[in-house]
Amino acid sequence: MTINLDRRLHAFRPDLADAALEGQVEAARFVAGEPARIIVPVAPLRPAPDLARGIDTELLMGETVRVFDRAGGFAWVKADQDGYVGYLPETLLGLPQEPTHWVTVPRTFVYPQAELRQVPMAALSMGSRITVTGEAETRGTRYCLLADGGAVIARHCRPVGEVVGADYVSVAQTFAETPYLWGGRSGFGIDCSGLVQLSMMMVGKAAPRDSDMQAGFGTEIAREELRRGDLVFWKGHVGIMENEETLLHANGHTMSVARENLDAAIERIGWLYDRPTGYRRPL
Repeated sequence: MTINLDRRLHAFRPDLADAALEGQVEAARFVAGEPARIIVPVAPLRPAPDLARGIDTELLMGETVRVFDRAGGFAWVKADQDGYVGYLPETLLGLPQEPTHWVTVPRTFVYPQAELRQVPMAALSMGSRITVTGEAETRGTRYCLLADGGAVIARHCRPVGEVVGADYVSVAQTFAETPYLWGGRSGFGIDCSGLVQLSMMMVGKAAPRDSDMQAGFGTEIAREELRRGDLVFWKGHVGIMENEETLLHANGHTMSVARENLDAAIERIGWLYDRPTGYRRPL
């Protein structure tokens, strides 16, 4: 009998389930899953194998998953980064070389060669993993050369795991004016909890994916204790305090990552989502 498990974080269906859940759920078959990597810049993850369904979250180039099932052109996967479960087209998966570097700016281009005057082949988000096989320089600009072809600006990436600093708020601030996207988790479009998670990831801190999960993250504090880096929660929404008065958040009001006076935000949001549900210090 299936106990109370979150389908976003636990892979189980009547016909198939994650081997880690054996004894907790009923399923015809249990599998450990096969490893795979994302081979496109951004891979939307959906709650069902249907492109008409809205996305829950996104996975970035080079991130790894476990694949439990492939059927009808879709793969049912669990992300290694945050444990999120969902479906994506199996053509977005592969087994490229082990990444050596990751992108540490909100967005960067992949050029066909070490030449910024060339038409880019693709664009990558912060957090994307790439495999660098060498370097080149053109007119004083250094490039990282990629194993699968192409080149990226060298100062836009660092060795995998090398953090961009200790202050995740500074990372979040680089996404100012980035378009709001429900389920977004990239420099091309991001939602409120995606901004928190991706920014923390770049300073070496793991955070849950969705705002309701993040609402139990860290330590509860009172409003009068708020300082830089603290989180403010509403039902279905989260924002980051830049300082004692200013909130930074990806929101559907401006449809962007924007700064807002906290008191003004509480007043504006209140008519739809009531008062904040809590305040947390995540780090």
